[in-house]
This record gives sequence, C-alpha cells and structure tokens, in this order.
Amino acid sequence: MSRAADAGDEVIWQPAASLERLRLRAQLLSETRRFFAARGVLEVETPALSRHAVTDVHLAAGEVAFPGDAARTLYLHTSPEYAMKRLLAAGSGDIYQICHVFRGGERGRLHNPEFTLIEWYRIDCPMEALMTEVAELVIQLLGTAAHAGEPLPVEYLSYCELLEDRTSLDVLTADLPALARAACGLGCDRQLVARLGRDGILDLLMGERVGPTLGHGRLTFVHRYPASQAALARLDPHDPRVALRFELYLEGIELANGFAELGAADEQRARFEADRRERMRRGQPVPEIDEPLLAALAAGLPECSGVALGFDRLAMIACGAGHLDEVLAFPLERA
Repeated sequence: MSRAADAGDEVIWQPAASLERLRLRAQLLSETRRFFAARGVLEVETPALSRHAVTDVHLAAGEVAFPGDAARTLYLHTSPEYAMKRLLAAGSGDIYQICHVFRGGERGRLHNPEFTLIEWYRIDCPMEALMTEVAELVIQLLGTAAHAGEPLPVEYLSYCELLEDRTSLDVLTADLPALARAACGLGCDRQLVARLGRDGILDLLMGERVGPTLGHGRLTFVHRYPASQAALARLDPHDPRVALRFELYLEGIELANGFAELGAADEQRARFEADRRERMRRGQPVPEIDEPLLAALAAGLPECSGVALGFDRLAMIACGAGHLDEVLAFPLERA
C-alpha cells in the first residue's frame, strides 16, 4: 500500500484504511463509551488548542497562529491531561475523554502526528486498581474485535526488576558508564549511546531492546519507574527512588501510560522548571509553565490515578494490521 498522497501526477483521494476496518474502529469507540457509561465515568471535552505547550523534553507541541492575531501563539495539545486535571480540581469526579492529539517527531509504523487517545481519571483509585481497569477495557475491546478465543492473561513486572534481568544491573544505582556498556552489549548504537545520559539510555533500552519483547500473547504492565522518569506521577512513599507510574505493552507495542497523579503544585513546578532547564541545554524551545494547571493543583487535586491509551495502536492490534496507516482513514500523507 502506498503511503504517499501523490504518485506522479495522480492524486490519491481514497482512505488508507479499508471500510471494514473503519467500521471496526467505530464499533470499538462505541464499546469504549459503553464501558465507561456502565461505570458511571463522565465523558468530557476539552480544547485541542492551548495557550501553553508541555515542558516534557520528549514531546513537541505543534504551534498554531491565526491570521490577524499574529501576537498570539497557540499550541495543539499533546494530551488532554492538563485541562482534565483542572476539571478534576473543580469537582468533576471520574472523567474520561476520547480525542485527537498532536505530537511532532517520529512518523512510521506506530506513529502518526495526529492520533486518538482514550484518557481517563479515577478518584480515590490506587495505581494497581487502575491497571486492572485498563486490562478490563483492553480485553473487552479485543473481544469486540474477536481478536482471540480466550481472554488474554495479564502479568505485572517491576521496571527495575525487568531491566536488571536484561542488563544484570541495578538501574537505580548503576553509574552512566555501566549503563552505556550494558546498552552497547545489547546491540544499541554506540554513537547514540555515547550522546545520552542515564534516562536517555534507559529509554533507549526500553524502546529498542526490552519493550518489543513484552506482551506477546498477554497484557504486560511495567510499573514503578525510576523517580527521574516520574513526569506527573507521585513518588512511591515506601521507596521514593521510584515513581508510581506504569506502562502497558501488548504484542511488543506500548499501548498505555499511567500515573498515580501528583497533586503537589510546588513539586510539579519544580519538575517543570527542571524540564525547562533541560530543554535549554538541548537547544529546544522552552515553553512557559502552564500556570492554570498549577493553580488547579494548588486549589486541590483529589487523590486520583490517570492513564492515556493509544486507541489507534489498539485498533491496529485488534485488526491484525501491520501499520498504523491501515486503521486510519487519512494518515499524514493523505490528510
């Protein structure tokens, strides 16, 4: 299947995905809404445009400027997280959203700059309970797609134990040279490894060597990431070296990323400032901090856990497709 919008002088106007797969997408979306309605979770909508971009060094937010309003730059959201947390602080209770989000950078089998997220937040819900609910949703959706006869088994792996099994290192205490040697020993590009810090090497290992081996014939949750990768997650009160964060893998593909959400505004501000310093060091754009989010946290974010699940990737697995484009009507080159 051609990925290009043009072939010589020929304009390709047809959708990339078959109508059968587009109908399955619609069924999966309907089933998702039934899943949350049955649990009393409120569907919400928040703006795709924001006055603030994320500070996360791994995310690139698209800029939008409207004619006649050149003084104002807006950003396409990379996730509805910040706006949804403002709703939580305002007393919304349990909420979910299905929306398109936008991220620059990679384009390929698992990446399109515009994609669909299912994101939801549960009040007074420990991270472990949210992982259980994520598994229930995925199994229900795969059942809708008649993906397999029996429900998939579920396994839970500690990030640190998983990486120690693959590298023979305690990744919380190993120094940078030891991590670099381990990454090169597992086949990571030496020149790339030489340019990376600790977290960069750990991300490379998960992305290239560990993640693709996970979740084959099962749902695999990896939980309790190093504190340096906490993002917007709380630290584990029993071991502050790790964060209450998890990811879900299925068929070697990362499907979801979740947190026990950090509610301390001062701590979140400190993390944002650290992100901005790292962006400056890397020569990346340095966005202003999202003050409305911090004001919401200061007003009182209820104890909650939240997760974002990549709907297109799940649809791809449900269809047995080999490329994200095969479940999108109009991916980037046909948009």
